[in-house]
Order: sequence, then structure tokens, then C-alpha cells
Amino acid sequence: MFNKFLISIFLFFFISGHSFANLEIKARTAILQDFLSGEILYEKEPDRSIYPASMTKIMTTIIAFDLIKSGDIALTDKFIISERAWRLSTAGYSSMFIMVGDEVSVDDLLKGIIIASGNDACIALAEGIAGTEEEFAILMTAKAKELGMKNTNFANSSGINDPDNYSTVKDILIMSSYLIKEHPEFYELFKEKEFTWDRTGGDPITQGNRNPLLYKNLGADGIKTGYLAVEKYSLASSIVRNGRRLIAVGSGFETKKSRSRESTKLLTYGITNYDLINIAKKNEPIEKIEVWLGKENTVDVYVKQDIYQTIKKAQKKRLKISINYTGPIEAPIKKDQVVGKLKVVYDENLIGEYDLLTSNEVKRVNIFSRLMKSINYLIWGDV
Repeated sequence: MFNKFLISIFLFFFISGHSFANLEIKARTAILQDFLSGEILYEKEPDRSIYPASMTKIMTTIIAFDLIKSGDIALTDKFIISERAWRLSTAGYSSMFIMVGDEVSVDDLLKGIIIASGNDACIALAEGIAGTEEEFAILMTAKAKELGMKNTNFANSSGINDPDNYSTVKDILIMSSYLIKEHPEFYELFKEKEFTWDRTGGDPITQGNRNPLLYKNLGADGIKTGYLAVEKYSLASSIVRNGRRLIAVGSGFETKKSRSRESTKLLTYGITNYDLINIAKKNEPIEKIEVWLGKENTVDVYVKQDIYQTIKKAQKKRLKISINYTGPIEAPIKKDQVVGKLKVVYDENLIGEYDLLTSNEVKRVNIFSRLMKSINYLIWGDV
């Protein structure tokens, strides 16, 4: 009808279950996010400053991935190993065991960093890209600021103890989300369980991934462990279940066992207590709205972004999605014309508002057709 201006779709979720309202994670600081919706499901002192240890290496790989994506470097490029990089393979640190003067590909260095957590590989990659590790750390910090990591500074590429190498679990989460979203093809490396380096002057060395969650039946596919005596154990982790991803970051776990157990508890909490609802897919038609005086009677509308909402299972909540427009919309209508709003209300609170755009153009009918439609409306009250 002509006075139609609102289409409402109500989704009700009445889900029984038990609540983990008193969830306590045994770490100094921790955070959990539902990746697609961006919803924070748990946090414990998320802005507390930490030494990120080897979680620093996530940013080291991001710098390389960005440069590969832009065409500035390639996986097949080879960097010459300096004495400074080699020394880290002889000093008791986690290492890839590269040798001075070796020419090692970017591909192998990245695997040495991601899977074997090689500090020597970090320096080799940093020097190959920026000339010095110090210059590379400047690139890392600049990228952190670009991503909105407000409480982070990088002083080196590996996370080796340095008071000027600091961050927060919230910032590590931002960095991890960027890695997964922007470099999904490279992120596949983070779930690899072992890497064999065919080193110079010795037998090949095979090392396993240090992420304990990869060896559990959780659906884990990353991301990075860390340890410093002053910080204790840390872990940035991610799991995928039925197309839904959760990311957790924790630091200050007392032991390796605690790191594995508490991270598993945190991720399981997110899966068990929350559902992810897909409200709309970007660029896909979500509704037809009426057109007045057009060669077509309706036009499809869409939104420019994916819209997800995370809903707590343990409570009866109402999610309301309304498509709001004043209409019918009068032709002519241009493609991608904004004609209304999609509003998302959860528990009586407006939590999102998005432009509705038209999927195609609709031309205006000729003057004779317009006259007949107007007469029809005056007589019958129907468009």
C-alpha cells in the first residue's frame, strides 16, 4: 500500500543453558572476541601494560605480509644472514638455526618465525626488509598506530626482553584480527604443526609449533605463544567452529599448563555461552521495497557491509531488525542510491544503523503511464 513505510522482522531466541557469569581466568590480563561481530565476550584488565614476548612476532609477519601484498618483496626473495641474526641461534633462544652468510628465502624465514618461533629468523627478516632491526621496529610501531593499537611500542622484531617493547592484550587482539582479516592465505601458516629447515652444514632440523591448542580437538588454527621471565606465559589464540571464529589473548599465565588450560576455558566459554547471528551479507539483496511510477514495481536493497550480532544464550533476548523507508520510493531511482536505513535493536537498545542502497536503477514510466497510475490511485486508492 502507498502508506507502507516500515517492514519489521523479529527474531526471538529462547535458549536454555547454564551461565558462566562468574567466569574467572587465571591470568593477569585477558580478552575474548567474536571475530565476525567484533563483540568482546570477556575481558580482564584489557588495557594493562604487558611485555608481549613472542606475540611480538605477529607484527613482524604482518609487516612482511603487507609488503608481499603490495609487491615490494616476494616469498622467493633471499636475504643474507648477518652475524647478529646468527648469534641468536647460539644463545639459548628459540631459533631456526640459520648460519652466517646463508641466503635464506622470505618464505623460509616466515615459516621459521611462525612455526619454530625463531628469533634469529626475525632479525634476518627485519634486516632484509629495513636494513636494521631498529628501523624495522619503527615500521612495526607505525603499523601499530595505524591499526589503532594505542598502548603499544615495538623495540625489536622478536619480543626479546626490552622495557620499550610493550603492549596490551587489547592491542594484541587488534593486531591478530588484522592479520586474519587482511592476510587469510598467509594466516594458514599459523596452524602448521611443524617446520623442517634444511640448514647449511648439518642435518635438517624439524621443530614443532609451540602453540599447545593446535594439538587439542578445539578447532584451533593459531596464533602465537610467548614467554618472558618477567611476564610469565602468554598466548594469542584462535579457533573456528562451524564458520564462527573466536580470538583470545591472555598474558601472565603462571605455567605452560595453565596457559593451555585457561585459554581453552576462555574459548570454550565463548562457544558455549554465545550464538553468532548473521543479519545481512554485504552487497547481497536483503529485501524488495515498493517503487512508485517506475518501470518496475519493486527494487532490491542491500547494505555495504556484513552485519553480525553476538547473542548470549543464557538469557531471553530480542533482536529486532527493521527496514525503514518512506515510500513507495518514487522513480527514477539510481543504482546504489540510499533509500532508507536498516536498524538493529537488541534488548530495546539501538546497536546499529546502516544505509540501504538500491541494487539496480529503475527508470520512470512515460507520461501516459504516470497519468493512468495516478487515476487508478485516485479511484481505487491502490498504487
